[in-house]
Amino acid sequence: MRITKQEFARRRKTLMGLMEPNSIAIVAAAPEKPRSRDTDYPYRQDSDLFYLSGFSEPQTVLVLIPGRPHGEYVLFVRERDREREIWDGYRAGPEGACSEYEADDAFPIDDIDDILPGLIEGRERVYYAMGKDSEFDKQVMDWVNTIRAKVRSGATPPGEFLDLSHFLHDMRLFKSAAELRVMREAGEISARAHVRAMKLCKPGLMEYQLEAEILHEFGMNGARAPAYNSIVGGGKNGCILHYIENSASLKGGDLVLIDAGCELESYAADITRTFPVNGKFTPEQKALYEIVLRAQEAAIATVKPGNHWNDPHNATVQVITEGLVELGLLEGKVEELIAAEAYKEFYMHRAGHWLGMDVHDVGDYKVGGEWRVLEPGMVLTVEPGIYVAPDNERVAKKWRGIGIRIEDDVAITKDGYEILTKDVPKRVDEIEALMAG
Repeated sequence: MRITKQEFARRRKTLMGLMEPNSIAIVAAAPEKPRSRDTDYPYRQDSDLFYLSGFSEPQTVLVLIPGRPHGEYVLFVRERDREREIWDGYRAGPEGACSEYEADDAFPIDDIDDILPGLIEGRERVYYAMGKDSEFDKQVMDWVNTIRAKVRSGATPPGEFLDLSHFLHDMRLFKSAAELRVMREAGEISARAHVRAMKLCKPGLMEYQLEAEILHEFGMNGARAPAYNSIVGGGKNGCILHYIENSASLKGGDLVLIDAGCELESYAADITRTFPVNGKFTPEQKALYEIVLRAQEAAIATVKPGNHWNDPHNATVQVITEGLVELGLLEGKVEELIAAEAYKEFYMHRAGHWLGMDVHDVGDYKVGGEWRVLEPGMVLTVEPGIYVAPDNERVAKKWRGIGIRIEDDVAITKDGYEILTKDVPKRVDEIEALMAG
């Protein structure tokens, strides 16, 4: 574990310091997801619960109770069960939750209905992410109603529910030095996977074969899962923003767009590279590619403290619109085309998103109605693209079916930025030299 127990403890202490007096916070584990009749998808813990504890088992509830004399940090977990552990793997149990994960108190999850209402009772406020899990929402309300039913006996139910995400997700937006080390490593592993794909790509391969090479590189370096469904789109499939079928044959003369990143200890990387299947860009591919690369470089240059979230996007829109006018795919004055959002025919998404434990990570993009100011510790993606639909008859046939995106992960530092995914080539000459070698 690259994140220490001390850091998890600091996170809990910080969150409790932000909570109103006489309150309680409740965070539930992610539910297990059935894959087929009697098998589940590999389990992945809820990001908020993992962020506060490092605890990765299902059927868990984390409770924070600032000022509680018997301990402020409580976990409800599965009990040890020798028979189930033979089949499904070891469990920490309540004892391990205390000794290994530093809970002040831990109880069997099966006893939660008897114990948690007593912990809520007398607290004025409940911090909870309502609407995230409807089944657990009902359970929380059942506990509160249990207290309400005893009001005439002197019980005091909470009078207010507050959104836990407001504080917790703002904390998660700012990465610690340890988090950045994990994300840097995730970026390096993902970069090696993209380089591997470039080296092995050739006409006749299937998209899923390139995907397999990427997943192999992830796994061999300790990243057991991708952070999201990998996109490997050859030819016109590169124009589908969330293409995940990855089932077509790769053809010489086409580009292939790969959007793939690993997850390492619950932290995501997110890289996109676009390159020629046969190792050589055509003039049209190169012309569009160079525009996207210039747009990305212009955007990254704006990623620094004091600038705003929207500055990188505005930079990409300016460069892409100018480039499309130069090539004749758009006609008119650049500023008028931008005002009319004419570029959206070819560039229909934003330039990036927050990155962290979730690939589209938490954190507000606007504060008080204004684009958020960029600050050290934030991590974002920068990913402009141009996509010429294969059926776009407004443009010459030579441009149709070309889809290009270039994406890197960028951490904001005290005086600028650090590209966490810099180890995968993106200049035309670098890509062609790598593939030729």
